[in-house]
Amino acid sequence: MEAAYIVAAARTAGGRRGGRLTGWHPADLAGQVLNALVDRAGADPALIEDVIMGCVSQFAQQSGNVARNAVLSSRLPESVPGTSVDRQCGSSQQALHFAAATVMSGQMDIVIAAGVESMSRVPMGASAKLARDADMGSPFGGPGMKARYPGVAFSQFTGAEMLAEKHDLSRDDLDAFGFASQKKAIAAATSGAFDAEIVPVDVVLPDGSSEAHVRDEGIRLDASLDAIRGVKLISEGGRLTAATSSQIADGASGVMVVNDRGLKALGIAPLARIHHMTVVGEDPVIMLEAPIGATQRALARAGMNIADFDLFEVNEAFASVPLAWLKMLGANPDKLNVNGGAIALGHPLGASGTKLMTTLVHALRARKQKWGLQTMCEGGGLANVTIVEAL
Repeated sequence: MEAAYIVAAARTAGGRRGGRLTGWHPADLAGQVLNALVDRAGADPALIEDVIMGCVSQFAQQSGNVARNAVLSSRLPESVPGTSVDRQCGSSQQALHFAAATVMSGQMDIVIAAGVESMSRVPMGASAKLARDADMGSPFGGPGMKARYPGVAFSQFTGAEMLAEKHDLSRDDLDAFGFASQKKAIAAATSGAFDAEIVPVDVVLPDGSSEAHVRDEGIRLDASLDAIRGVKLISEGGRLTAATSSQIADGASGVMVVNDRGLKALGIAPLARIHHMTVVGEDPVIMLEAPIGATQRALARAGMNIADFDLFEVNEAFASVPLAWLKMLGANPDKLNVNGGAIALGHPLGASGTKLMTTLVHALRARKQKWGLQTMCEGGGLANVTIVEAL
């Protein structure tokens, strides 16, 4: 079997809901990342054999196969195909897995895995709302699911609270984690740690002028633990708040994945090697606990221990997710989300998988470290795990 290498990894800086990236059509935003990957790899655009793109809300401006539309909005030639993936929040991490499997099998040599989500232009749950308003039913309303899960209203917010309760995570624990995410993101942004991974995109300012968007808009430079402690609970009697949940965000990201023939064709040195990939399904009610079991399975199959890793990226959908993961895996918290996570930087749903991988690869190389592990919770009780070796 061929090896799979990452030769370029890039992302836009995140935009807040209704913020600086609102003016960008999602296909065009993703197209900017495709262009950047080609430029960074020094690749002939015609050598790209496929674009696999994650997107959760494949509706309205993100419908009609957003991957192909992103290709047609980029400098890639019409000959480059594209397909769109929905594995909920892990959509572009799954796109990476599909891309890696394709080059490992030898079917293709150079593939881009990417993701995009404009949560300003296509709000989360927009298609479900339209379906309700038109009396078209719910995706969870079939008789099979109702019989298997009677009386269950599937909700990530409920799952996040269940996770906090199950793993005995207090409001104070969650607030402290949310504050730490902001502090790490502030340090990373101000030190230039994100500079190598961010694709500048022009945005129009309120006064009509334009400038390059190069800093994640969700970072709160004035964050304080006292302010976080004062944020209202999402649900009465719960433990989570908006300050300990991921921020709604706009963004795009991607990685170029190749095998040895692809490396030779490009004449480029790899940034990292994909060492292992896992995906699991678990309880869809608590929903967000699957990264724990997925990581345990990945470690067993890869023949590795949690102590072998230099850095971890565990998506901060809610603070209870990485905290429960740390507790059950016995991982070193100092290695987790070292540049902050989605609580501070935003969670552009379908773009978050390759966004986290971009940050992980760049962080490993900047620190001259070797092993990284990425995982995230996904709607339906799913989780992907990717293990990479920085080169």
